[in-house]
Amino acid sequence: MHSFKDDTSGLSTSIFSLIAICVALAFLFPIYWSFSQSLRNPLDTFTVAGFGIPWVNFEPTLENWADQLASPESRRALVNSTVVAVGAALLALVLGTPAAYALARFQFTWPKNKDITVWFLSQRVLPPVATLIPFYLVMRSLGLLDTQLALILINATFVLPFVVVILRQTFLDLPIELEEAAMVDGGSHATAFFSVALPLAAPSIAATGLIIFAFSWNEFLFAITLSSRDAITVPVHMAGAVDTRGVQFWFMGVRAMIAMIPPVLVALIAQRYIVRGLTLGAVKG
Repeated sequence: MHSFKDDTSGLSTSIFSLIAICVALAFLFPIYWSFSQSLRNPLDTFTVAGFGIPWVNFEPTLENWADQLASPESRRALVNSTVVAVGAALLALVLGTPAAYALARFQFTWPKNKDITVWFLSQRVLPPVATLIPFYLVMRSLGLLDTQLALILINATFVLPFVVVILRQTFLDLPIELEEAAMVDGGSHATAFFSVALPLAAPSIAATGLIIFAFSWNEFLFAITLSSRDAITVPVHMAGAVDTRGVQFWFMGVRAMIAMIPPVLVALIAQRYIVRGLTLGAVKG
């Protein structure tokens, strides 16, 4: 015999599940629409009605994919985004991981550890557009305009605070006794860091690397300002699907899918690190 309370609980669960499904569909529909657009020829883009289901509302074609993947501009943009995102993520991790460990294990008198952490957090609040002109002038004076190196340096600068804040808490959550045991056996702080702390923090480092890779991959403002041809990335290439005839939706769909596939593949490969890494490195005061 079911009680009224059980029926109410079941109804609430059903309502929340329905809401969750609706929210998920709202987020997934643009992805589906891009995929549908990428399989249409130009005429179908403007004539197909309904939800644009392949083989139901129109006959799909891979010509748009073939045209875009064969285009030198598309291949260059894909290579540039990969180099910039991987380079920025690696540089930020190389610089930010030791800094996070130092903030977690050493006590500074001035400025104090908490003040340094707050300063790093404040850099995530800083609007990137506020630094656009200074970065442009610096890169122009260094002769780095329209280069991958310029975008790597700038992206690494903006994701570095995220690395420090997340990994600092990760190292704080690790038992310091293991590192002390390594130093009692004759090891130095460097030995404890490389031999003990880094292996234990590997899941959180992997999760952080994935997140900052996505940030760098999706960056648009500096990419469109500092690159004109040779260093154009995928987000800038997507914006180039507009010409005198208007928006080329069939090409926009292909470029949107190309922009989504690499981060999704990286996330699938590293998924076993993500949950453990993010929970291990939860941000505290």
